[in-house]
Amino acid sequence: MKDAGELTYQSGFGNELESEAEPGALPHGRNSPQQPALGLVSELISGTTFTAPRNLNRRTYAFRAMPSVVHGPYQPTEVKDFATPPFGQPPNPNQMRWDPFAMPAGEQDFVDGMFTVCGTGSPAAQAGTALHIYRATASMTDRFFLDADGELLILPDTGTLLIATELGRLRIGPGELALIPRGIKFRVELPDGPSRGFVCENYGLPFRLPDLGLIGSNGLANAIDFKVPGAWYEIDERPCTLVQKFCGQFWQASLGHSPLDVVAWRGNHVPAMFNMYDFVALGTATVDHPDPSIFCALSSPSDPVLGGNADFMVMPPRWAVAEDTFRPPGYHRNCVAEYLGVITGQHEGKAQGLAPGGASLHNNWAAHGPDVESFELARAVELPPRKIENSLVFMIESRQPFQVADAALAAPEFQRGYREHWQGFTRRFGGEA
Repeated sequence: MKDAGELTYQSGFGNELESEAEPGALPHGRNSPQQPALGLVSELISGTTFTAPRNLNRRTYAFRAMPSVVHGPYQPTEVKDFATPPFGQPPNPNQMRWDPFAMPAGEQDFVDGMFTVCGTGSPAAQAGTALHIYRATASMTDRFFLDADGELLILPDTGTLLIATELGRLRIGPGELALIPRGIKFRVELPDGPSRGFVCENYGLPFRLPDLGLIGSNGLANAIDFKVPGAWYEIDERPCTLVQKFCGQFWQASLGHSPLDVVAWRGNHVPAMFNMYDFVALGTATVDHPDPSIFCALSSPSDPVLGGNADFMVMPPRWAVAEDTFRPPGYHRNCVAEYLGVITGQHEGKAQGLAPGGASLHNNWAAHGPDVESFELARAVELPPRKIENSLVFMIESRQPFQVADAALAAPEFQRGYREHWQGFTRRFGGEA
């Protein structure tokens, strides 16, 4: 096993990068030499079709000890609450919200701890997303996971994850995110104890940085602030299991060695991490409330008019300075579905009921906005410059309506009285209500 000392990173997102854990492991000037150095074997991992436009093409050459084809037969297996749409319930137009999900009493790793909240589309059609909560109380040891259905965006709200992938290791905690590309094998360890967080499983085009247009060359999530792991490997010949999610079903195969045996790699289909506090927030310096697209950090595109397959927004601490303006998000209806989760603090438009680890879902055209208490406060308060502090919120928008999993509707964390937060609204036009 390679020394498990400090984790190494290099900066950049979507760029061609390379890394080697042993000097001379990476061939210079070619990706498929007749005899790779150190007795390694070359393996191409293609994240997009071969003929994708060069600026969107995702692929990595891995130089590893054993090719991935060496494994036992895949057999069906089961992961209880890790689900794939379609679900039993049709998309629901009601406003929905969940309290933070409780940690389980027993031991379960990152995969077994997945709990699906909602989803849309189909991994077979390579469109849509699913949104999950993970609740992990045990590290994965002799177990590895490969998601062939989608790219994973992982957002802890409690605890730390050490994600050992075949292309290197990432360590993330609350306020940070990890992107694990589709088809990459990994193991999740818990160096500081149990961890809980959010997962977006993206079946569509890989997440990429949105175009900045009139913003210019800098702002929002900058590529330089993404970190890609350096090559790291382990040579371990004890029995282990590889679990694969493929078209919504789970399969497992036995291995006689660790699949994390890549000694060097070159490409851009690689894991990455990002500190969401590095997001460069933009906003109005005069009046009015801008659209939430100014918080877009990553985008999985779909239709330029109707909306993306998945747009990932980050709302970090920031200054609010607009004058003569209702500063929180006002009442609105959108052609896209919105799933919002809280990492730290609370959302500025909600006076109560949305704690860290909690989430809300407002499907396409579902009316929503501030609760009555927040509305009354925001319309009457003086408007000096104010910093929104100790708050980190994310949102995922999709043009496709989300179905909610049956287990999420039956969960004790589901807030069955959420709609009541708006029912005390006072009509002021036309005399007394």
